[in-house]
Amino acid sequence: MARENGIGEADGEERNARRPNPIDIHVGTRVRLRRMILGMSQEKLGESLGLTFQQVQKYEKGVNRIGASRLFDLAHVLGVPVQFFYEEAPNSTSVSSMAAGMAERPAESYVSEFLGSRDGLELNKAFSRIADPKIRRSIVELVRSISGEDADKPSP
Repeated sequence: MARENGIGEADGEERNARRPNPIDIHVGTRVRLRRMILGMSQEKLGESLGLTFQQVQKYEKGVNRIGASRLFDLAHVLGVPVQFFYEEAPNSTSVSSMAAGMAERPAESYVSEFLGSRDGLELNKAFSRIADPKIRRSIVELVRSISGEDADKPSP
């Protein structure tokens, strides 16, 4: 039986109970991003919170929902305000569409996903340490040419 719960589950579109909520996935992704920026392992984060690394993995994947007190503790351990975990979160309209499986991800999400990866984080840290703007520009042009992107196309 379908129900209306105020976040987009319209008649006939009941969310699959086994599929993580898009907000839980987003918050977990932000936990992972911050942990990786700090160079902290899942095991170390778990120890700081009295959790196993498997529990941290489930939080980061959005499989387990993070309660308010646990989110507060995570913010403290990771050195960010609680609001950090909700930055760039999908709004309720996109959540309802995502829950129904009909929406595309926001255009900026690939950037967050890339920066949340180990390669993306390492590349970003190394690139940020290059002081010479001409060298940085040359690297951008090199990557564009390798990727096949038109060099004349203005960057965002």
